[in-house]
This record gives sequence, C-alpha cells and structure tokens, in this order.
Amino acid sequence: MLSVENLHIRFRTGDGLVHAVNDVSFSVDAGSRLAVVGESGSGKSQIALAIMGLLAKNAEVEGRIMWDGQDLLATSNREMNRIRAREIGIIFQDPMSSLNPYMTIERQLTEIVEHHEGMSRRAARARALEVMDAVRIPDAKARLRAYPHEFSGGMRQRIVIAMALMCQPKLILADEPTTALDVTVQAQIMQLLQDVQSDLGTSVVLITHDLGVVAGFCEDVLVLYGGRVMETAKTMALFDQPGHPYTRGLLRAVPNIEDPSDALTAIPGSPPNQHRFPVACPFAPRCADVVDTCRETLPQLRDGRACLRPIEELT
Repeated sequence: MLSVENLHIRFRTGDGLVHAVNDVSFSVDAGSRLAVVGESGSGKSQIALAIMGLLAKNAEVEGRIMWDGQDLLATSNREMNRIRAREIGIIFQDPMSSLNPYMTIERQLTEIVEHHEGMSRRAARARALEVMDAVRIPDAKARLRAYPHEFSGGMRQRIVIAMALMCQPKLILADEPTTALDVTVQAQIMQLLQDVQSDLGTSVVLITHDLGVVAGFCEDVLVLYGGRVMETAKTMALFDQPGHPYTRGLLRAVPNIEDPSDALTAIPGSPPNQHRFPVACPFAPRCADVVDTCRETLPQLRDGRACLRPIEELT
C-alpha cells in the first residue's frame, strides 16, 4: 500500500546541508503495524512529514514515496490536500500543542470532514460523536463544546487520535503518540490504537524511541540511526536476537521487569553530526563491537541488518 524507496531528506541551513534521512526504504502492507524506532534526531519524524507533504520549505527530497501506485513526492499540493486525512492520517507528537486552544473540540473535529468530505455541520457532528465514542471519551456529547485546556493530557491525546480517524483513513502515522504521558495512560493509548486498527483494518506506522511500546503492538520494526536503516525485522525476532549493535544498545536501555536488579546500560557518546554525509558506519564511534573496517566502510542493508560484523561475534 505504501512504499518508501531510497528516500533522502536534506535541509539547507546557514551551516550547510543537514543530511536528516539517507537512503531509507521500507513498505507498509494493508492492515499491518510497522514501528520506526531510534533516538531523537534519527530522522523518524521527517519521514512521516515527507509522506504527508509537510516538510519545511528548506528541505530537499530525493527518492520515491509510492501510495497506491502514485508518487507522493511528485503530487501537486491540491492532490495532497485530498490525500491528507481522507487516505493518510497523522497523529502529531505533542497533544498539548496539536490542538488549537481557541477552538472547541467539536469544531476541531467537524471541520475535518466538512472540508475533506463535504459533510453538513449536523452530519459532521454525528461523526465526531461516533469517533469520540470509539476513542472512549466519556460523556462525549457533553464534552464536544469543551476546549482543549479542559481535558487531561491523556484525553487530549485521544482527541488527537480522533482527529486522525475522522475520515477513516487507510493509513495512520502515529508520531510518538505516548509522549509526556505516564505509563498507565501510555498503555491505554496503545491499547486504544490497537483496538481501532483491528476494528477498521487501518495500517499504522508507529514512530517512537521506546522499544517497550513496540513490543506489544507492532508486527515489524525498522531501526534508524543517523538517518539510515540499521536493522529491519519481525518484532519478536528482533527482541529474541537483535542483529545490530545499536539495536542491542536500545534493548539494554529498556527496564527488565523480570529482573529488577538488571542494570540499565546507556549507549555512550552522542548521535552523529548530520552535516556530514556518512561515508562509514555512523554508529562506529559509539559501538562496542567496532573494528577498523567499520570506520572506513558504509555498510549496506543485507539480510535485514546494516552491520559488517557477523551476529555471532556481537557482544
């Protein structure tokens, strides 16, 4: 349904080009759930914005983003306005800033289907109530006329999810949907997304830095570092035997509930300077398994991993 092919995203800045995304490819099947994981700055959100045609004006993009046979990078703004919300919905990172504080919840929901589907105000209000019920907003009818500041953080996130569902899109891009929420609310939001996805058959691309969130939700995982794909695998296979040192580092930073005494291990160092296009493995300066070849050669993705070391030699 969605196919991203050899995607490069660069940004022109006063300090030169920033290579945010470098040669990323992946696909999303109908009804599937894919996780895109990595540290902040790895390029996750920029991929989502490229799919939606919402990159900043100083962006340069190469590659193809195929949606039902149509290249979104070559699509006019008018056609993208038709595709957004109706076919591809997005849940932005921060529910605190994703909602307009001066508009009621009702208006923020109804204007979506009035604009994209030509619904009447009455029909749009009925759809809004239906979707608010679907995302489990209690007493939805009474809360339609409320403003965002009258909702808790978890309830605002449910409203943001409802906005993405108003046109019943085929694909939802969920960009850090549990940011700034406590663990209990995180679990509720992820269960809600899973229920909605199962009920509607919607595909979901979950963008996150939290592998703990991925484990119970996604079928496939794409691991990004420095704008490049480090590893791609089925979720359970990745947790059982991670094939890249960076993935292993991410997993070691996840608390082990079966062994509370198990110490968390941080990945040393800092993410790469993306003003320089990578000519060697971008993770080499932080990697415990690095050899001289890693500092000289840019590994290509083979058998689901971009690493020059055999899996059995990794620590």
